[in-house]
Amino acid sequence: MTDTLQTPPTQPAALPEAFVALGLAEPLIKAVADLGFTQPTLVQQAAIPKAMHNGTEGQVFTDLMVSSQTGSGKTAAFLLPVLHTLLEQQSAREAQERAEWDRLVSEAEAAGKPAPKRPKRKNPLLARHFQPAVPGALVLCPTRELAQQVAHDAIDLVKHCRGLRIANVVGGMPYQMQIAKLQNADLVVATPGRLLDLQRSGQIKLDEVQFLVVDEADRMLDLGFSDDLAEVNRLTAARRQTMMFSATFAPRIQALATRVMRSPQKVQIDTPQDKHVNIEQRLYWCDSPEHKRKLLDHWLRDASIDQAIVFASTQIECDALAADLQQVGFAAVALHGALSQGLRNRRLMALRNGQVQILVATDVAARGIDVPTITHVFNFGLPMKAEDYTHRIGRTGRAGRQGLAVTMAEFRDRRKIGEIEAFSQQKIETQTIPGLEPRKPVYEFRDDRRGGRGAPRHAPRHGAGRGEGGFRSEGGFRGDGGFRGAPSHARGAGEGPRVGFGKPAAHHGHGAGVGRQATGDKRSRHQDSRAVAGKGRASR
Repeated sequence: MTDTLQTPPTQPAALPEAFVALGLAEPLIKAVADLGFTQPTLVQQAAIPKAMHNGTEGQVFTDLMVSSQTGSGKTAAFLLPVLHTLLEQQSAREAQERAEWDRLVSEAEAAGKPAPKRPKRKNPLLARHFQPAVPGALVLCPTRELAQQVAHDAIDLVKHCRGLRIANVVGGMPYQMQIAKLQNADLVVATPGRLLDLQRSGQIKLDEVQFLVVDEADRMLDLGFSDDLAEVNRLTAARRQTMMFSATFAPRIQALATRVMRSPQKVQIDTPQDKHVNIEQRLYWCDSPEHKRKLLDHWLRDASIDQAIVFASTQIECDALAADLQQVGFAAVALHGALSQGLRNRRLMALRNGQVQILVATDVAARGIDVPTITHVFNFGLPMKAEDYTHRIGRTGRAGRQGLAVTMAEFRDRRKIGEIEAFSQQKIETQTIPGLEPRKPVYEFRDDRRGGRGAPRHAPRHGAGRGEGGFRSEGGFRGDGGFRGAPSHARGAGEGPRVGFGKPAAHHGHGAGVGRQATGDKRSRHQDSRAVAGKGRASR
């Protein structure tokens, strides 16, 4: 009995000590302990001390460029130091206000007048009291899901901080609701488009932003936010610190840092080849979309799956897979950019609450989903870019847990597999399932994954060179279920017989593909002429 009473006091005391050593404020330490954090991750140990200050008085801040793998705790690496500084500034303002109030009371007493009354506080949530928000810190995220996840983490960290308000600003949500949330916000987590909309309408002022964080900067550039970043950079020109988090220090990220940062320090925790050491990666070659469906059906019936994400190439394929899984009894939903933001939020919440076992998603979900119970990730359709593969599989194996990533590839995907392995500098282990082996020998898939001279003659060069070679889409030239000028035997994403889920064969989307081919004669003739012109080179 004595041992039982002595154990609880020592265990909680040990949890926050490692974060106390980083110099964080006590309310943040309590929140960290409540969340069950035991030790700072590598990126937190490296970034937090640098982000807080580099001067004895804590008034000089350093710009940071940080590269770290998905699931390594980098969200807390920038939230904790920013919230710590905001807390310090809030305490200083409150002390100054108390001193000013005491001075007024003393002057009134000395003059024999009654003590002044404190001004009545207005309710900021009433529409008639709305004022433009003037945040002290701003976090920019490329996708709505990531912005909502970061805001959720920030709210968890300020649960013991009195008076610090967090606001989340993303597209697809009612303006009036977001204007209400912006009132008196100290830290705003936003996507660039909606943020600038509210700024132009006068609902938020960015000239007093002191701390700017650009999360997933590489994805931000992929989605075309370069001009928006330049505008935010101009509007927050008086800020004291900029932090940029990215998967790599690629040249385009270096160029962006040169434009928006002042002599940044680099923090690189890992390189692409060091990523996801706790995630087992497997590759299964498939002969056809039907073969791929059978493999997925086999895997989803694995009893070791707690929750899983199945990544599809297109929205059509995403909806079709989710519908198939629902019909055979899986708790599955689709998530992609064509859905309303409210529906996307509800489906993500259902995933976090355990009401959904299988999430079928496009790359819109590749960043920003942090659900510890996701044990498996399935790449049913390959990503557009090799670096997106690492973000996809990073949805499992979060914070040091073990995970499994299964990739299913057809012969036409061999070049993309090569690009993924070249980027990560890791060879993905090829495996087979008894009874579901590919008819073609595995070495045929492996030997010519880059489409070199040894390409088998049956491999259509015009197909492997563009739509299936890693430059436009996985399922065809456009990736929406229809091919523009594709061979008549090719099928788009989500079409063809749905084999393996207990559904009758249905040619979903096939008509659309034929229609586009019929109306794309000019493009087809152009491709045919290029093929004829290239015969001489091919023969050489």
